[in-house]
Amino acid sequence: MEQLAPFFPINQQVQEKDVKSLVIALVIYIVVGAVIGILIGVLASIAIIGIIFGIVGALIELYSLVGIILAVVKFLGVAK
Repeated sequence: MEQLAPFFPINQQVQEKDVKSLVIALVIYIVVGAVIGILIGVLASIAIIGIIFGIVGALIELYSLVGIILAVVKFLGVAK
């Protein structure tokens, strides 16, 4: 978990058994994912650039998903 900490700075705020910090991290990940998803959806209509933005959008959504999972794991205290 320590190796992934630099890549997910939002998760450093999450404390074990602190629901408020978990909810804040989850909302940030969900809002960023939704905004980027809407932006990618608009830009996907452009032919060649749409493919590139589709790949970038998928990577950002994957980053958000992993961030949410790591935040929940840290909240539960499974990994220190």
